[in-house]
Formats: sequence, C-alpha cells, structure tokens
Amino acid sequence: MSDPILALIPAYNEAERIAAVIAGAQRYLPVLVVDDGSADATAAVAEAAGAAVLRQAPNQGKGAALRAGMRRALAQGYAAVVTLDADGQHDPDDLPRFLAAFAADRSDLIIGQRDFRQMPPVRRIANTVGRWSFSWAVGQPIPDNQSGYRLLSRRMMEAVLDSQEQGFEFEVEMIATCVRRGYRLAWVPIRTIYAGEGSHIRPWQHAKNFLRMLRQTRAAVRRPL
Repeated sequence: MSDPILALIPAYNEAERIAAVIAGAQRYLPVLVVDDGSADATAAVAEAAGAAVLRQAPNQGKGAALRAGMRRALAQGYAAVVTLDADGQHDPDDLPRFLAAFAADRSDLIIGQRDFRQMPPVRRIANTVGRWSFSWAVGQPIPDNQSGYRLLSRRMMEAVLDSQEQGFEFEVEMIATCVRRGYRLAWVPIRTIYAGEGSHIRPWQHAKNFLRMLRQTRAAVRRPL
C-alpha cells in the first residue's frame, strides 16, 4: 500500500506472549508497542522482537496506551493504525483484511468482527447483550462493539485524542464518536481465538462502566455537533 500504516499493540504484563504477536504483525506492517507500566519484561521482549517501544508509567489503562500510540503515529505521519492485542487473541494474519478494506473504501474505523458462536458461553452471552444494547444506544446495528482489533484513519485518531476514558471504554466511545461525526464505519471478519488466557478486566467494574457508556453514548448521538 502507498499509505503508511502502523500496527499498534498496547501491552500490560505480556512478556510471555507478545513476541509471537509482533513477529506475525511485522510480516505486514511496522510495529509500535506501548508498554503500559508492565511489571515484567514486556518492553525488553518487544524491543528484542524488533518493535518500536513506547513506555508509559505507571499503568494507565488500555485507552491511555492506545492514545499514546496514536499520538506517536500521527507525529510520524502515518495514514492509519491497526490496533491489536498483545495476548494472542488477535491473529496477525488477519491484518491484510483491514489493509484491503481501507484501500477499497477509505473507511475511518474498520472493526474486526468476531464469530460469537466460537466464544465460551459466558463471554458469548455478555458480548451479545452488549452488542444489542450498544446498537440501541447509537441507533444503528453494531455487530461487535468490543473487538479491539480495528483500523483507525488519521482523522479518526485525531477525533478521539481528547477522550478521558482510560480502559476498554475508550474503544466503545470510539464507535460513538465515529457515528456522531458521520465518519465511515466498516467491518471485516476475523478469526475468533480463545485459549483460556487470563483477563485484566474486572467483571463488575466492567459492567458498571459499560452501563455508563451506554447512557453517555445515547445522549451524545442525539446531541448536535
């Protein structure tokens, strides 16, 4: 592609798994890892694997890590970033799907759509309820609102830099921002991977924050720019 695009990987205590993710992503794109205050050797492993590494300390949350990486990408002139997780839940070999979709229609936000049938039952139910609720909040179908595998155009990155959301809520808010501004939103199918890995998410806090995001999103999409 003629447009420079960066793979952006936020990471927190992923020293055991991040090297394989970097190696896979580097087959398609240059890689920037934002080490979000890890207590292990995540940053050193990422550097050894050939990624550029941006360190932020103390731990500030995935949303803050993503924005830090986007600021670096914008400063370096990238036309877009593709964000993917450091824990192996996103297959780097799906990257060409995002690149092809961006080349075809220049969508501002392209989200990797997972197959909910392949999720463990508890996650499948939670994601399905979340998907229905968020679709209601934004007033249009949203097939997958919590997938972290996504491409953001340059103007989409610029639109979300002022967000105050620190955790996963940033990714939910990102969709609302895209819809409210009338930017192009698209989807590509991605491989759904669950291998019993741990999660940094606290379920009750996650649910509380998601309900807050629903209220904010419903109000925001009804409010004129």
